[in-house]
Amino acid sequence: MRKAILLFAALIAAPASAQLPFLAKRGAQPAVPVQNPADVLRADFAMQSGGTTVYFTPGSSLLTPQATVVLSAQAAWLRQHPEVPVRIEGRGDSTDTRDHALAVGARRAQEVRDYLVLLGIPAAQVTAMSWGKERPGAPSATTTIVLQ
Repeated sequence: MRKAILLFAALIAAPASAQLPFLAKRGAQPAVPVQNPADVLRADFAMQSGGTTVYFTPGSSLLTPQATVVLSAQAAWLRQHPEVPVRIEGRGDSTDTRDHALAVGARRAQEVRDYLVLLGIPAAQVTAMSWGKERPGAPSATTTIVLQ
């Protein structure tokens, strides 16, 4: 009888996983996020090229020295990934009229496209468009590179 009581007391004192090893709780499996391959490419592009946005001075469509540095890094990445199509979205200044902002955005997008082609990116890989004031960007004038 004593042996039965001692055995019962030992079973109660021990955790369930020690009593029955197959009941041991498995560690929570971390959820593996499913990533879209395009999102991975976009993140890699932004990280290695210094961003996806090129800034212009207000009212101008001329590339600044800072913009050419960013575009050179972007062109280096794009040369390594010729299978990735790129859309350049030009934006106008928020203070311009709608038509003028579309025209400035188109000139900026075309300027960026021409510079990338000059740096060796195939012209068929790069398209340019203008949002004007329809989709405003940062407070200063911008052109955004979008991997499609």
